[in-house]
Amino acid sequence: MSAYADDAATVGSGGSASAGDTSASTLGTAGATTDDNGDYAASIGSGGSAASGGGKAKSQTKVNANPYKLNAHAQAMAHDKGTFSKSKTKTKVKDGDLSSRTKTMSHVPGQKPVMNRTQSDASLNQ
Repeated sequence: MSAYADDAATVGSGGSASAGDTSASTLGTAGATTDDNGDYAASIGSGGSAASGGGKAKSQTKVNANPYKLNAHAQAMAHDKGTFSKSKTKTKVKDGDLSSRTKTMSHVPGQKPVMNRTQSDASLNQ
């Protein structure tokens, strides 16, 4: 006998920033489901990248999991002589509530910073 998804939810967000010879991107995604037997399953993923023509670039991703929640955090930053780009994404699943948020920013000295935010939220009907 097979079980079919009774309820499912997915979220995802991501973004990129670039200025001068720098760029940074991150993303996150998560999903959760319950089947007709009441069994629950969830997954999460995240990642990022950064690049700089002549400066420094760094990206980092962390995923934490325990029986009650999943968390993922990705961040990326690149800079070159005062010009920089950065991106951060936080994604989580807890008690059937899912969310993903991304913030990006780029800046060239003497100019106004460029910022952007994206978010996604979902919930299982419990």
